[in-house]
Amino acid sequence: MLSALLLSLVAVWVEARSPVLASETLASLVFHYLDSGDGEEAGRLLKAILFHPEASIETVSRMIQTEQPYQSQPIGTLPDERIILQGRSYPLALSVPLTYQQSKGYGLVVCLHGAGFTGEVYLERWQARLGDEYLLACPTYAAGAWFTRRAEDLVLAAIRYVSRRYHVDPDRMFLTGMSNGGIGAWLIGMHHAPLFAGIAPMASGLDDVLMPFLANLRNTPVYIIHGAKDQVMPAELSRSISRELTALGYPHVYREHQGEHPVAGGHYFPKEELPDLVVWLNRQRREPLPTKLTVVREASHFQPFSWLRLESTDPIAAFADDLISRRDERIQRREYARIDAVIVAPDRIEVATERVQRYSLFLNDHLIDISKPLTVATNGQISFKGIVTPSLETLLRQARLRQDPRQLFPVQITVAVP
Repeated sequence: MLSALLLSLVAVWVEARSPVLASETLASLVFHYLDSGDGEEAGRLLKAILFHPEASIETVSRMIQTEQPYQSQPIGTLPDERIILQGRSYPLALSVPLTYQQSKGYGLVVCLHGAGFTGEVYLERWQARLGDEYLLACPTYAAGAWFTRRAEDLVLAAIRYVSRRYHVDPDRMFLTGMSNGGIGAWLIGMHHAPLFAGIAPMASGLDDVLMPFLANLRNTPVYIIHGAKDQVMPAELSRSISRELTALGYPHVYREHQGEHPVAGGHYFPKEELPDLVVWLNRQRREPLPTKLTVVREASHFQPFSWLRLESTDPIAAFADDLISRRDERIQRREYARIDAVIVAPDRIEVATERVQRYSLFLNDHLIDISKPLTVATNGQISFKGIVTPSLETLLRQARLRQDPRQLFPVQITVAVP
């Protein structure tokens, strides 16, 4: 324990470094820390929170979950919002219900356009059909190349942009897209499945080497729409995905329509299909803390996946930034890392791995009984056994990284695979 003198000296040091910090309430410090884009400032804010006399895991968790401040923001159709990503500006078309209230959480639908279109065009097609329970965000990316890493970062940035300004229910966020946008919905949805209450790719598909990543959708519902007469992306692309999801035992909806458009032929999304999709959206709620996880990764996607994160692996496939310019032998052989983890009891977690050398578990008292010794078995061998120690610093660092008020983790255990 720190002595009273040491605590006093730390408080003086923090105030001297940043007089503004000393005058902020704990809540304002916490949200300032979560939103700060400056690493040095975030470091100072973190220290101020950790030495604040009112700060505790319980208090800070409650603040993050229930006290997020929302300022007055524009409502209605906002076609000219901008997202700044790595020094470049990208258009974002946004629709906010005219009945929007800051005190209420709303669903968020992120829609990715196809080649030759823009987010604004898709905004016009969707907004009247979603009703007053959803915000609609339609970013624009050149040529609809949503299969690139920069486009993936843009989608994540758009979600953060909207969620910081408007009261978005984190358990009702959806990703959909048409054609190239549907490919993006598959790729981004698979790599970041814990973000979404569901994904709805339309008239799209996946290369065979990408099919193993469907396993990441264990806890993420899927709604697929494809035209039987599609000559741009044949319906067999979606049929093969549906078969793979069935083989995995993952429930999903597959809709194949017979419609034809005067210009696009069968490669389009009939408006008649939207009511059933909206009914499906209305039913979905994300499970933020599932007890079973499957994570499949290649070497460029090591970000956290719910309460799991890969730390190091055997040599595995690594995608190029556009996913298509390099197809080396590891990609062709689909040499990816995989973890299957199950919380079988409040004091026991069982993990099976392939090509994994080290991984981390992020836990809280909703997932385990923190008062009891925890046993982690990896590939049938005990790899951790003991009492875990919750940490406010761990909770804050993970909260800043994840930007998800329903996934707060004060415990981190890093496990070397036996």
